[in-house]
Amino acid sequence: MSDPVTLGVLFIILAAVFVTAQSARPFWQRFYNYVPTTLLCYFIPSLLNTFGLVDGDNTGLYPVVSRILLPASLVLFTLSVDLKAFRRLGRKSVLMFAAGAISVMLGGPLAVWLVSLFAPELVGGQGPDAVWRGLATLAGTWIGGGANQTALKEVFQPSNALFSAIVTVDVMVGNLWLAFLLYGANQSAVVDKWLRADAGAVEEVKERVQQEAEAIRRIPTTTDFMVIMAVAFGATALAHALGNQIGPWIGVNYPALNQFSLNAPFFWIVGLATAVGIGLSFTRLRRLEGAGASKIANVFLYLLIATIGLKMNILSIAEHPGLMLVGAIWMLFHALLMIGFGRLIRAPFFFLAVGSQSCIGGPASAPIVAAAFHPVLAPVGVLMAILGYAVGTYMGYLCGIMMQLVSP
Repeated sequence: MSDPVTLGVLFIILAAVFVTAQSARPFWQRFYNYVPTTLLCYFIPSLLNTFGLVDGDNTGLYPVVSRILLPASLVLFTLSVDLKAFRRLGRKSVLMFAAGAISVMLGGPLAVWLVSLFAPELVGGQGPDAVWRGLATLAGTWIGGGANQTALKEVFQPSNALFSAIVTVDVMVGNLWLAFLLYGANQSAVVDKWLRADAGAVEEVKERVQQEAEAIRRIPTTTDFMVIMAVAFGATALAHALGNQIGPWIGVNYPALNQFSLNAPFFWIVGLATAVGIGLSFTRLRRLEGAGASKIANVFLYLLIATIGLKMNILSIAEHPGLMLVGAIWMLFHALLMIGFGRLIRAPFFFLAVGSQSCIGGPASAPIVAAAFHPVLAPVGVLMAILGYAVGTYMGYLCGIMMQLVSP
C-alpha cells in the first residue's frame, strides 16, 4: 500500500473511531465505556502492519508526521496555556497538579529500583530494548500526553516491540486508576468529608471557568486558520533550524552529554517548540484557542498516534511481563502520594481527581473526570491537561534519565 493510500486509510480509520465514539447508540456508548478511543487509534492501524498491508518500518509517513506535525501540535497545545487563569483556579488546584506531575516523575525511578532489587531481569535490557527507554515514554504521557510520549520516543529510541508493550501498560494501568476516580466522583461528598475539604471552592471555580471559556470562543474564519498554521509551522521551522545546530554542536564539543541524549537534534526541536508555544501564550496569539487551535493540534496528534500504530504489535506485552508490575507500582506511588497530599492540604476530591488525570490521562480523559463532577467543569480538565503538555517533555526527560541511572 503506497503512502498516499495509507494516509487516506488512516484518516478514514480515525474518522470512524471518533464518529462512533460520539454516537448516541447504546451499543457504542457501552463499547467506549470500556475501550478508550486512543487505544483504537493505535490498535486498528497496527492490524495493517500485522497482516502485511503496510510495511510499518519503511513507510514514509512517520518521519514526516513525527518531525513536522508533532512539534506543531506542541506549539498549538501550549499556545493556549493561560498561567494567570490557572492561578485563578486557586492554590490547591495548582498544588494538586504539581503533586501529580512530581509523583509521576519520581515514581518511575522508584518503581524501577524496587523491581531491580528482586527481579533485575524485568527492568534490564540493552540498546533499544533497555526497559528504561520505553518507560521514559510512559513518563511523558503520564505527565503530559501523547505528543510528549512521542517526543520522548524519538529522543530515547526504544524498540517498536518495547514501545508497543508500553502502550498496553499505559492503557491497562491508567484506565484502572481512571475507573477509581470516576467512581469517587459519584461519592465526592463522602470523600471530601474524609479529606476534611471544603468543596465550596469548586463552586467558585465552576462559575469562573464558564465565564472565561465563553469570553474567547468565536466562529473561526479562514484568516484564523491561516494564522494558526503560520504560528504552528513557523515555530516548528524555527525549532528545526536551531535544534539541528545545537544537537550536533553538543555532540562534538561535549561528548559526555551524549549519554543524556542532549546531542539528539529532536530533543532540542521538541523542547524549543514547546518553549516557543509557552512564550507565545503570553501574547495576543493565545486567543487563537477560541478559534480552535487545540482542536487542530488534536488532529495532528491523532494522525501521529495512527502512524505509530503502523509500526506496532499490541501483543508484545508478552515479551516484557515485568512492565505491568513496574506500571502498577508506579501508579500506586502516584495514587498514595495524591491521596496523602490531598488530605494534608484539605483539597476537595475534585482537585485531586482532575490534578491526577490531567497528568495520567491528558486532554483525552481529564475533561471526562472533571465533567463527572459537573459538565461545566470540563474546561478545568482541559486547562490543567494543557499545562501537562507544557511540562511533560521536560519532566518526562528527567524521569527517563533517573530511570537510566537506577536501571541494572
